[in-house]
Amino acid sequence: MPEVVTESRNNPNSVDLLLNMGPQHPSTHGVFRMVLGIDGEKITSVQPHIGYLHRGSEKLCEGEQYHQIITLFDRLDYLANFNNELVYCQAVEKLMDLEVPERAEYVRVILCELNRIASHLLYVGTIGLDAGAMTPTMMAFRGRERIQALFEEISGARMMHNYFRIGGLKEDLPDNFNELISDLLPLLREDVEESDKILTFNEIFLSRLKDIGTISKSEAIEYGLTGPCLRGCGVDYDVRKAQPYSVYDRFEFEVPIGLDGDCWDRHWVRVQEMYESLSIVEQALEQMPDGPVTSSLGRRLIRPPAGEVYVRAENPRGELGVFLVSNGTDRPYRLKVRPPSFCNLSALERLLKDSWIADSVVILGSLDIVLGEVDR
Repeated sequence: MPEVVTESRNNPNSVDLLLNMGPQHPSTHGVFRMVLGIDGEKITSVQPHIGYLHRGSEKLCEGEQYHQIITLFDRLDYLANFNNELVYCQAVEKLMDLEVPERAEYVRVILCELNRIASHLLYVGTIGLDAGAMTPTMMAFRGRERIQALFEEISGARMMHNYFRIGGLKEDLPDNFNELISDLLPLLREDVEESDKILTFNEIFLSRLKDIGTISKSEAIEYGLTGPCLRGCGVDYDVRKAQPYSVYDRFEFEVPIGLDGDCWDRHWVRVQEMYESLSIVEQALEQMPDGPVTSSLGRRLIRPPAGEVYVRAENPRGELGVFLVSNGTDRPYRLKVRPPSFCNLSALERLLKDSWIADSVVILGSLDIVLGEVDR
């Protein structure tokens, strides 16, 4: 039962209640808890509680050799495994001034963009459920399943791939990759288009998300929002464009931006990003050269020179950064992650206050958080 706390600030004849939402609530998208102060159906205060999934990943990295850490990054944002592996590998490569073979860079981009689509498809399915729509979930998960099947063919695992390596990849693509990707892309485009058509401009969906959870450009920047949450406010910032890494500067693609910074804009940006990711994959397949996928580093023990480095990349949820400090041994001295979900979650109280309880579900869902990355 909700707990009576104080007299309402809005109406002296009523009282505020404390309402627990989570951590076992299906609409909190993981083990996340919000304590909502409510006056009737209106939210008057918000207390987010995190840490239920804490595993000490950053501290664990200090006890592992550099090549053993990649699998820990798979488990941070477990919906964007390849994107996480990439930014860590790039941090060590930058510290070592290590050149990655061109073919490996193209394969990395292809897999990261497919992972972005898979992540956004999961978002489309869950935001549909949050708004009361079941059918888009079936369409979105069908497309996501196709991508996961391809990932399993390439890395041997549906998730937690441990496929990227410092200096390249674990191994080259399978012999039947061209056939697999040729079959996948047309079907994937159909899945994206179908889920887009049934949901994005649906009248009920618009009424549930439009002008809900609005935040301005300046506020979004002050809170440290990145990714679709920032671009939904109209801020044209994407790490792939602002500070191109890997071979992203060789592709033509647009950065979708919203107008009003509401839940619907954040949704629309993610849908448009899936179309752009498909375009990037198609361009990368056309340009991808032959050649090795591992550097001259081989299987030697990795000992970067003493120093520190910060590397960032565009995760499906925003800017994912890795700050790495080396003391010259085979294990990092310190490793710190800048997680986009954690930073985006900082604006939750601002977004929820003075909104309705029914809107809290779609507002939280529009942030698209992953608790493994938030808690670390």
